[in-house]
Amino acid sequence: MNQHFILVAGEASGDILGARLIKSLKAHYPNASFSGIGGSLMMAEGFKSYFPMERLSIMGIVPILKKLPGLLKMRRQLTQMIIHANPTCFIGIDAPVFNTELEYQLKNKGIKTVHYVSPSVWAWRENRIYKIAKSVSLMLCLFPFELDIYKRHAVPAICIGHPLANEIAMEPNMQTAREELGLELNTLTVAILPGSRGTEVKYLIEPFLEAAKKLYQQYTEVQLVIPCANQRRREQIERAITACNFDTPLRLIDGQSRTVMQASDIVLLASGTATLEAMLLKKPMLVAYKVSAFSFWIYKNLLKIKQFSLPNLLAGEPIVKELMQEHCKVELLYQELVNLIENKESTNMIDKFYQLHQSLMLGGSNKAAKAIVDMLERNIELNEK
Repeated sequence: MNQHFILVAGEASGDILGARLIKSLKAHYPNASFSGIGGSLMMAEGFKSYFPMERLSIMGIVPILKKLPGLLKMRRQLTQMIIHANPTCFIGIDAPVFNTELEYQLKNKGIKTVHYVSPSVWAWRENRIYKIAKSVSLMLCLFPFELDIYKRHAVPAICIGHPLANEIAMEPNMQTAREELGLELNTLTVAILPGSRGTEVKYLIEPFLEAAKKLYQQYTEVQLVIPCANQRRREQIERAITACNFDTPLRLIDGQSRTVMQASDIVLLASGTATLEAMLLKKPMLVAYKVSAFSFWIYKNLLKIKQFSLPNLLAGEPIVKELMQEHCKVELLYQELVNLIENKESTNMIDKFYQLHQSLMLGGSNKAAKAIVDMLERNIELNEK
């Protein structure tokens, strides 16, 4: 019998992880089929997506509440489709709000369930671990510090490292990236990444653009580059550029966010997976984030951590400057960017990035696929220290 894997990814980073996992699973099961919800990268691997992945890419309490009826309906439909298909395994990639309940329903029907990318139970709402324990046959963690909570609650879990740590060279070539993008080779270059979700761009693009405008006034030869996650984000960014009368030279590039960061001297970006890429690319960075006042009030009362960006969480100390919510202001953004350009905080940051990169080179998607195969064929315990 040929294996059938159903995967659900909720955003661009999940699409990347899903595509790589599918490729690794094919090495074990060449005739396997793959379906569920995913993006273009997963579909390029032969994946069939039942619904557009964009419908799951929502951030913030208010936007989620607005879309909640449609999301619940889609999850009910998907649950029935999966139960009817009776797949070899279900793999939820991130999107814990959507996937955990789906996994709970499927596991109760005897379907093996894997969750790829640990929910941030170590950061907020730790009581979610009890539902996860009833929902997940195997948890695939990206970072070593995440294993402890699963061990304490007897949830089978394994740390696979992050796939990007194996794919991004320890010494990325800036000049090659600039040549690929057609950028000036010897000019100060700043990458600006306001996020891949519409809600992220909504709150971050204006302060990012205004800070970039002030930066250009001081460094008139600077190259400012924004990679646009997709056509919708490009149109959203273009509207923001027009609205704030941004007349400073600025290059918009479709996709290629990693290449843009590789080509840059410093990076201004939204908190999220992109901070990990910037770290692995050894780029001095400034991290910012902002949501609605209501969403922030909710998060503030639930969060257990004081640091938000992945480099800081991995290091266990504040090596990257974070400007969150009320601190995400134009003047502060500008001043911190100047500090990075003047190398006031960059050297120690980059030294730490090398150490963290090495610590995450654990096998990535190949190790994830092997863990899934072990679960399916040998039914072994996979908890690690």
